[in-house]
Amino acid sequence: MLQFGIDLGGTKTEIIALDSSGTELLRRRSPTPRDSYKAILANILTLVNDAAADLDQPYTLGLGIPGALSYQTGLVKNANTTCLIGEDLKGDLERALGQAVVIANDADCLALSEATDGAGAGYDSVFAVIVGTGCGGGWVINGQVVSGPNAIAGEWGHNPLPWRDDDDAELPCYCGQKGCLETILSGTGIRLQAREETGKDQNAEVWAAAARAGDSEAQVVMQRHHRRLAKALAAVINILDPHVIVLGGGVSNIASVYETVPALWQEWVFSDTVVTPLKKSRHGDSSGVRGAAWLGARNHS
Repeated sequence: MLQFGIDLGGTKTEIIALDSSGTELLRRRSPTPRDSYKAILANILTLVNDAAADLDQPYTLGLGIPGALSYQTGLVKNANTTCLIGEDLKGDLERALGQAVVIANDADCLALSEATDGAGAGYDSVFAVIVGTGCGGGWVINGQVVSGPNAIAGEWGHNPLPWRDDDDAELPCYCGQKGCLETILSGTGIRLQAREETGKDQNAEVWAAAARAGDSEAQVVMQRHHRRLAKALAAVINILDPHVIVLGGGVSNIASVYETVPALWQEWVFSDTVVTPLKKSRHGDSSGVRGAAWLGARNHS
């Protein structure tokens, strides 16, 4: 049986088909119509039905979303693609497709992918974080995703920054709070924090490239970001002490993160030494969709 996975992102929706050994048979992407639930649903169904028609084999289906399903209602909650909130995405998909669909947080899918055959393979516990348009986290122990009774285990992005400095702006978050890590550490957060500090409205990629080229203002922007990221991950180490931390999302492509952040976080970790490795996701921006495929297959079996 084939394993279909879908990653519902803020800008793109991706489908992948894997065989039982994990070999990729198909991969397609389409833009996410993020302001319309009905359009998102139709887009997912088109991707699944087209892939199923082309491969013509039975399949399992897992879907990673930027949110979670409420255990109480079965409806989507906590989604930064806000049109999903309160919708019966699982039920609507299952009725349309006539088969079971497994839905999980996209960071959980990233964590499972990287723990299975990625940068976290072979480690007893993996904490994976998406630092992209938003911030999320997922936690895997002995190859199993940890969800928790509220379906929010690993929701790292909606905690405040610990050990705040005076220049850390407390910007409003879509969740209703102020100062969430998502508003500080994500690609969006880098842009907004830097705009507060410099008056310049540039995206994270521009700031990172300018810093690499030697621009002193950009270097300060990125140094501040890396210090904030080190504080936030130090809090994770203090609470969970994972065997490895894996980064995904656009900010994970900033090479200076992997040298600078571990050199900084010792200041806030409650230990004489910190041996936790910080690794870039092996499967890049396809890790979430692979994890969704693994999740759907494991639930089926």
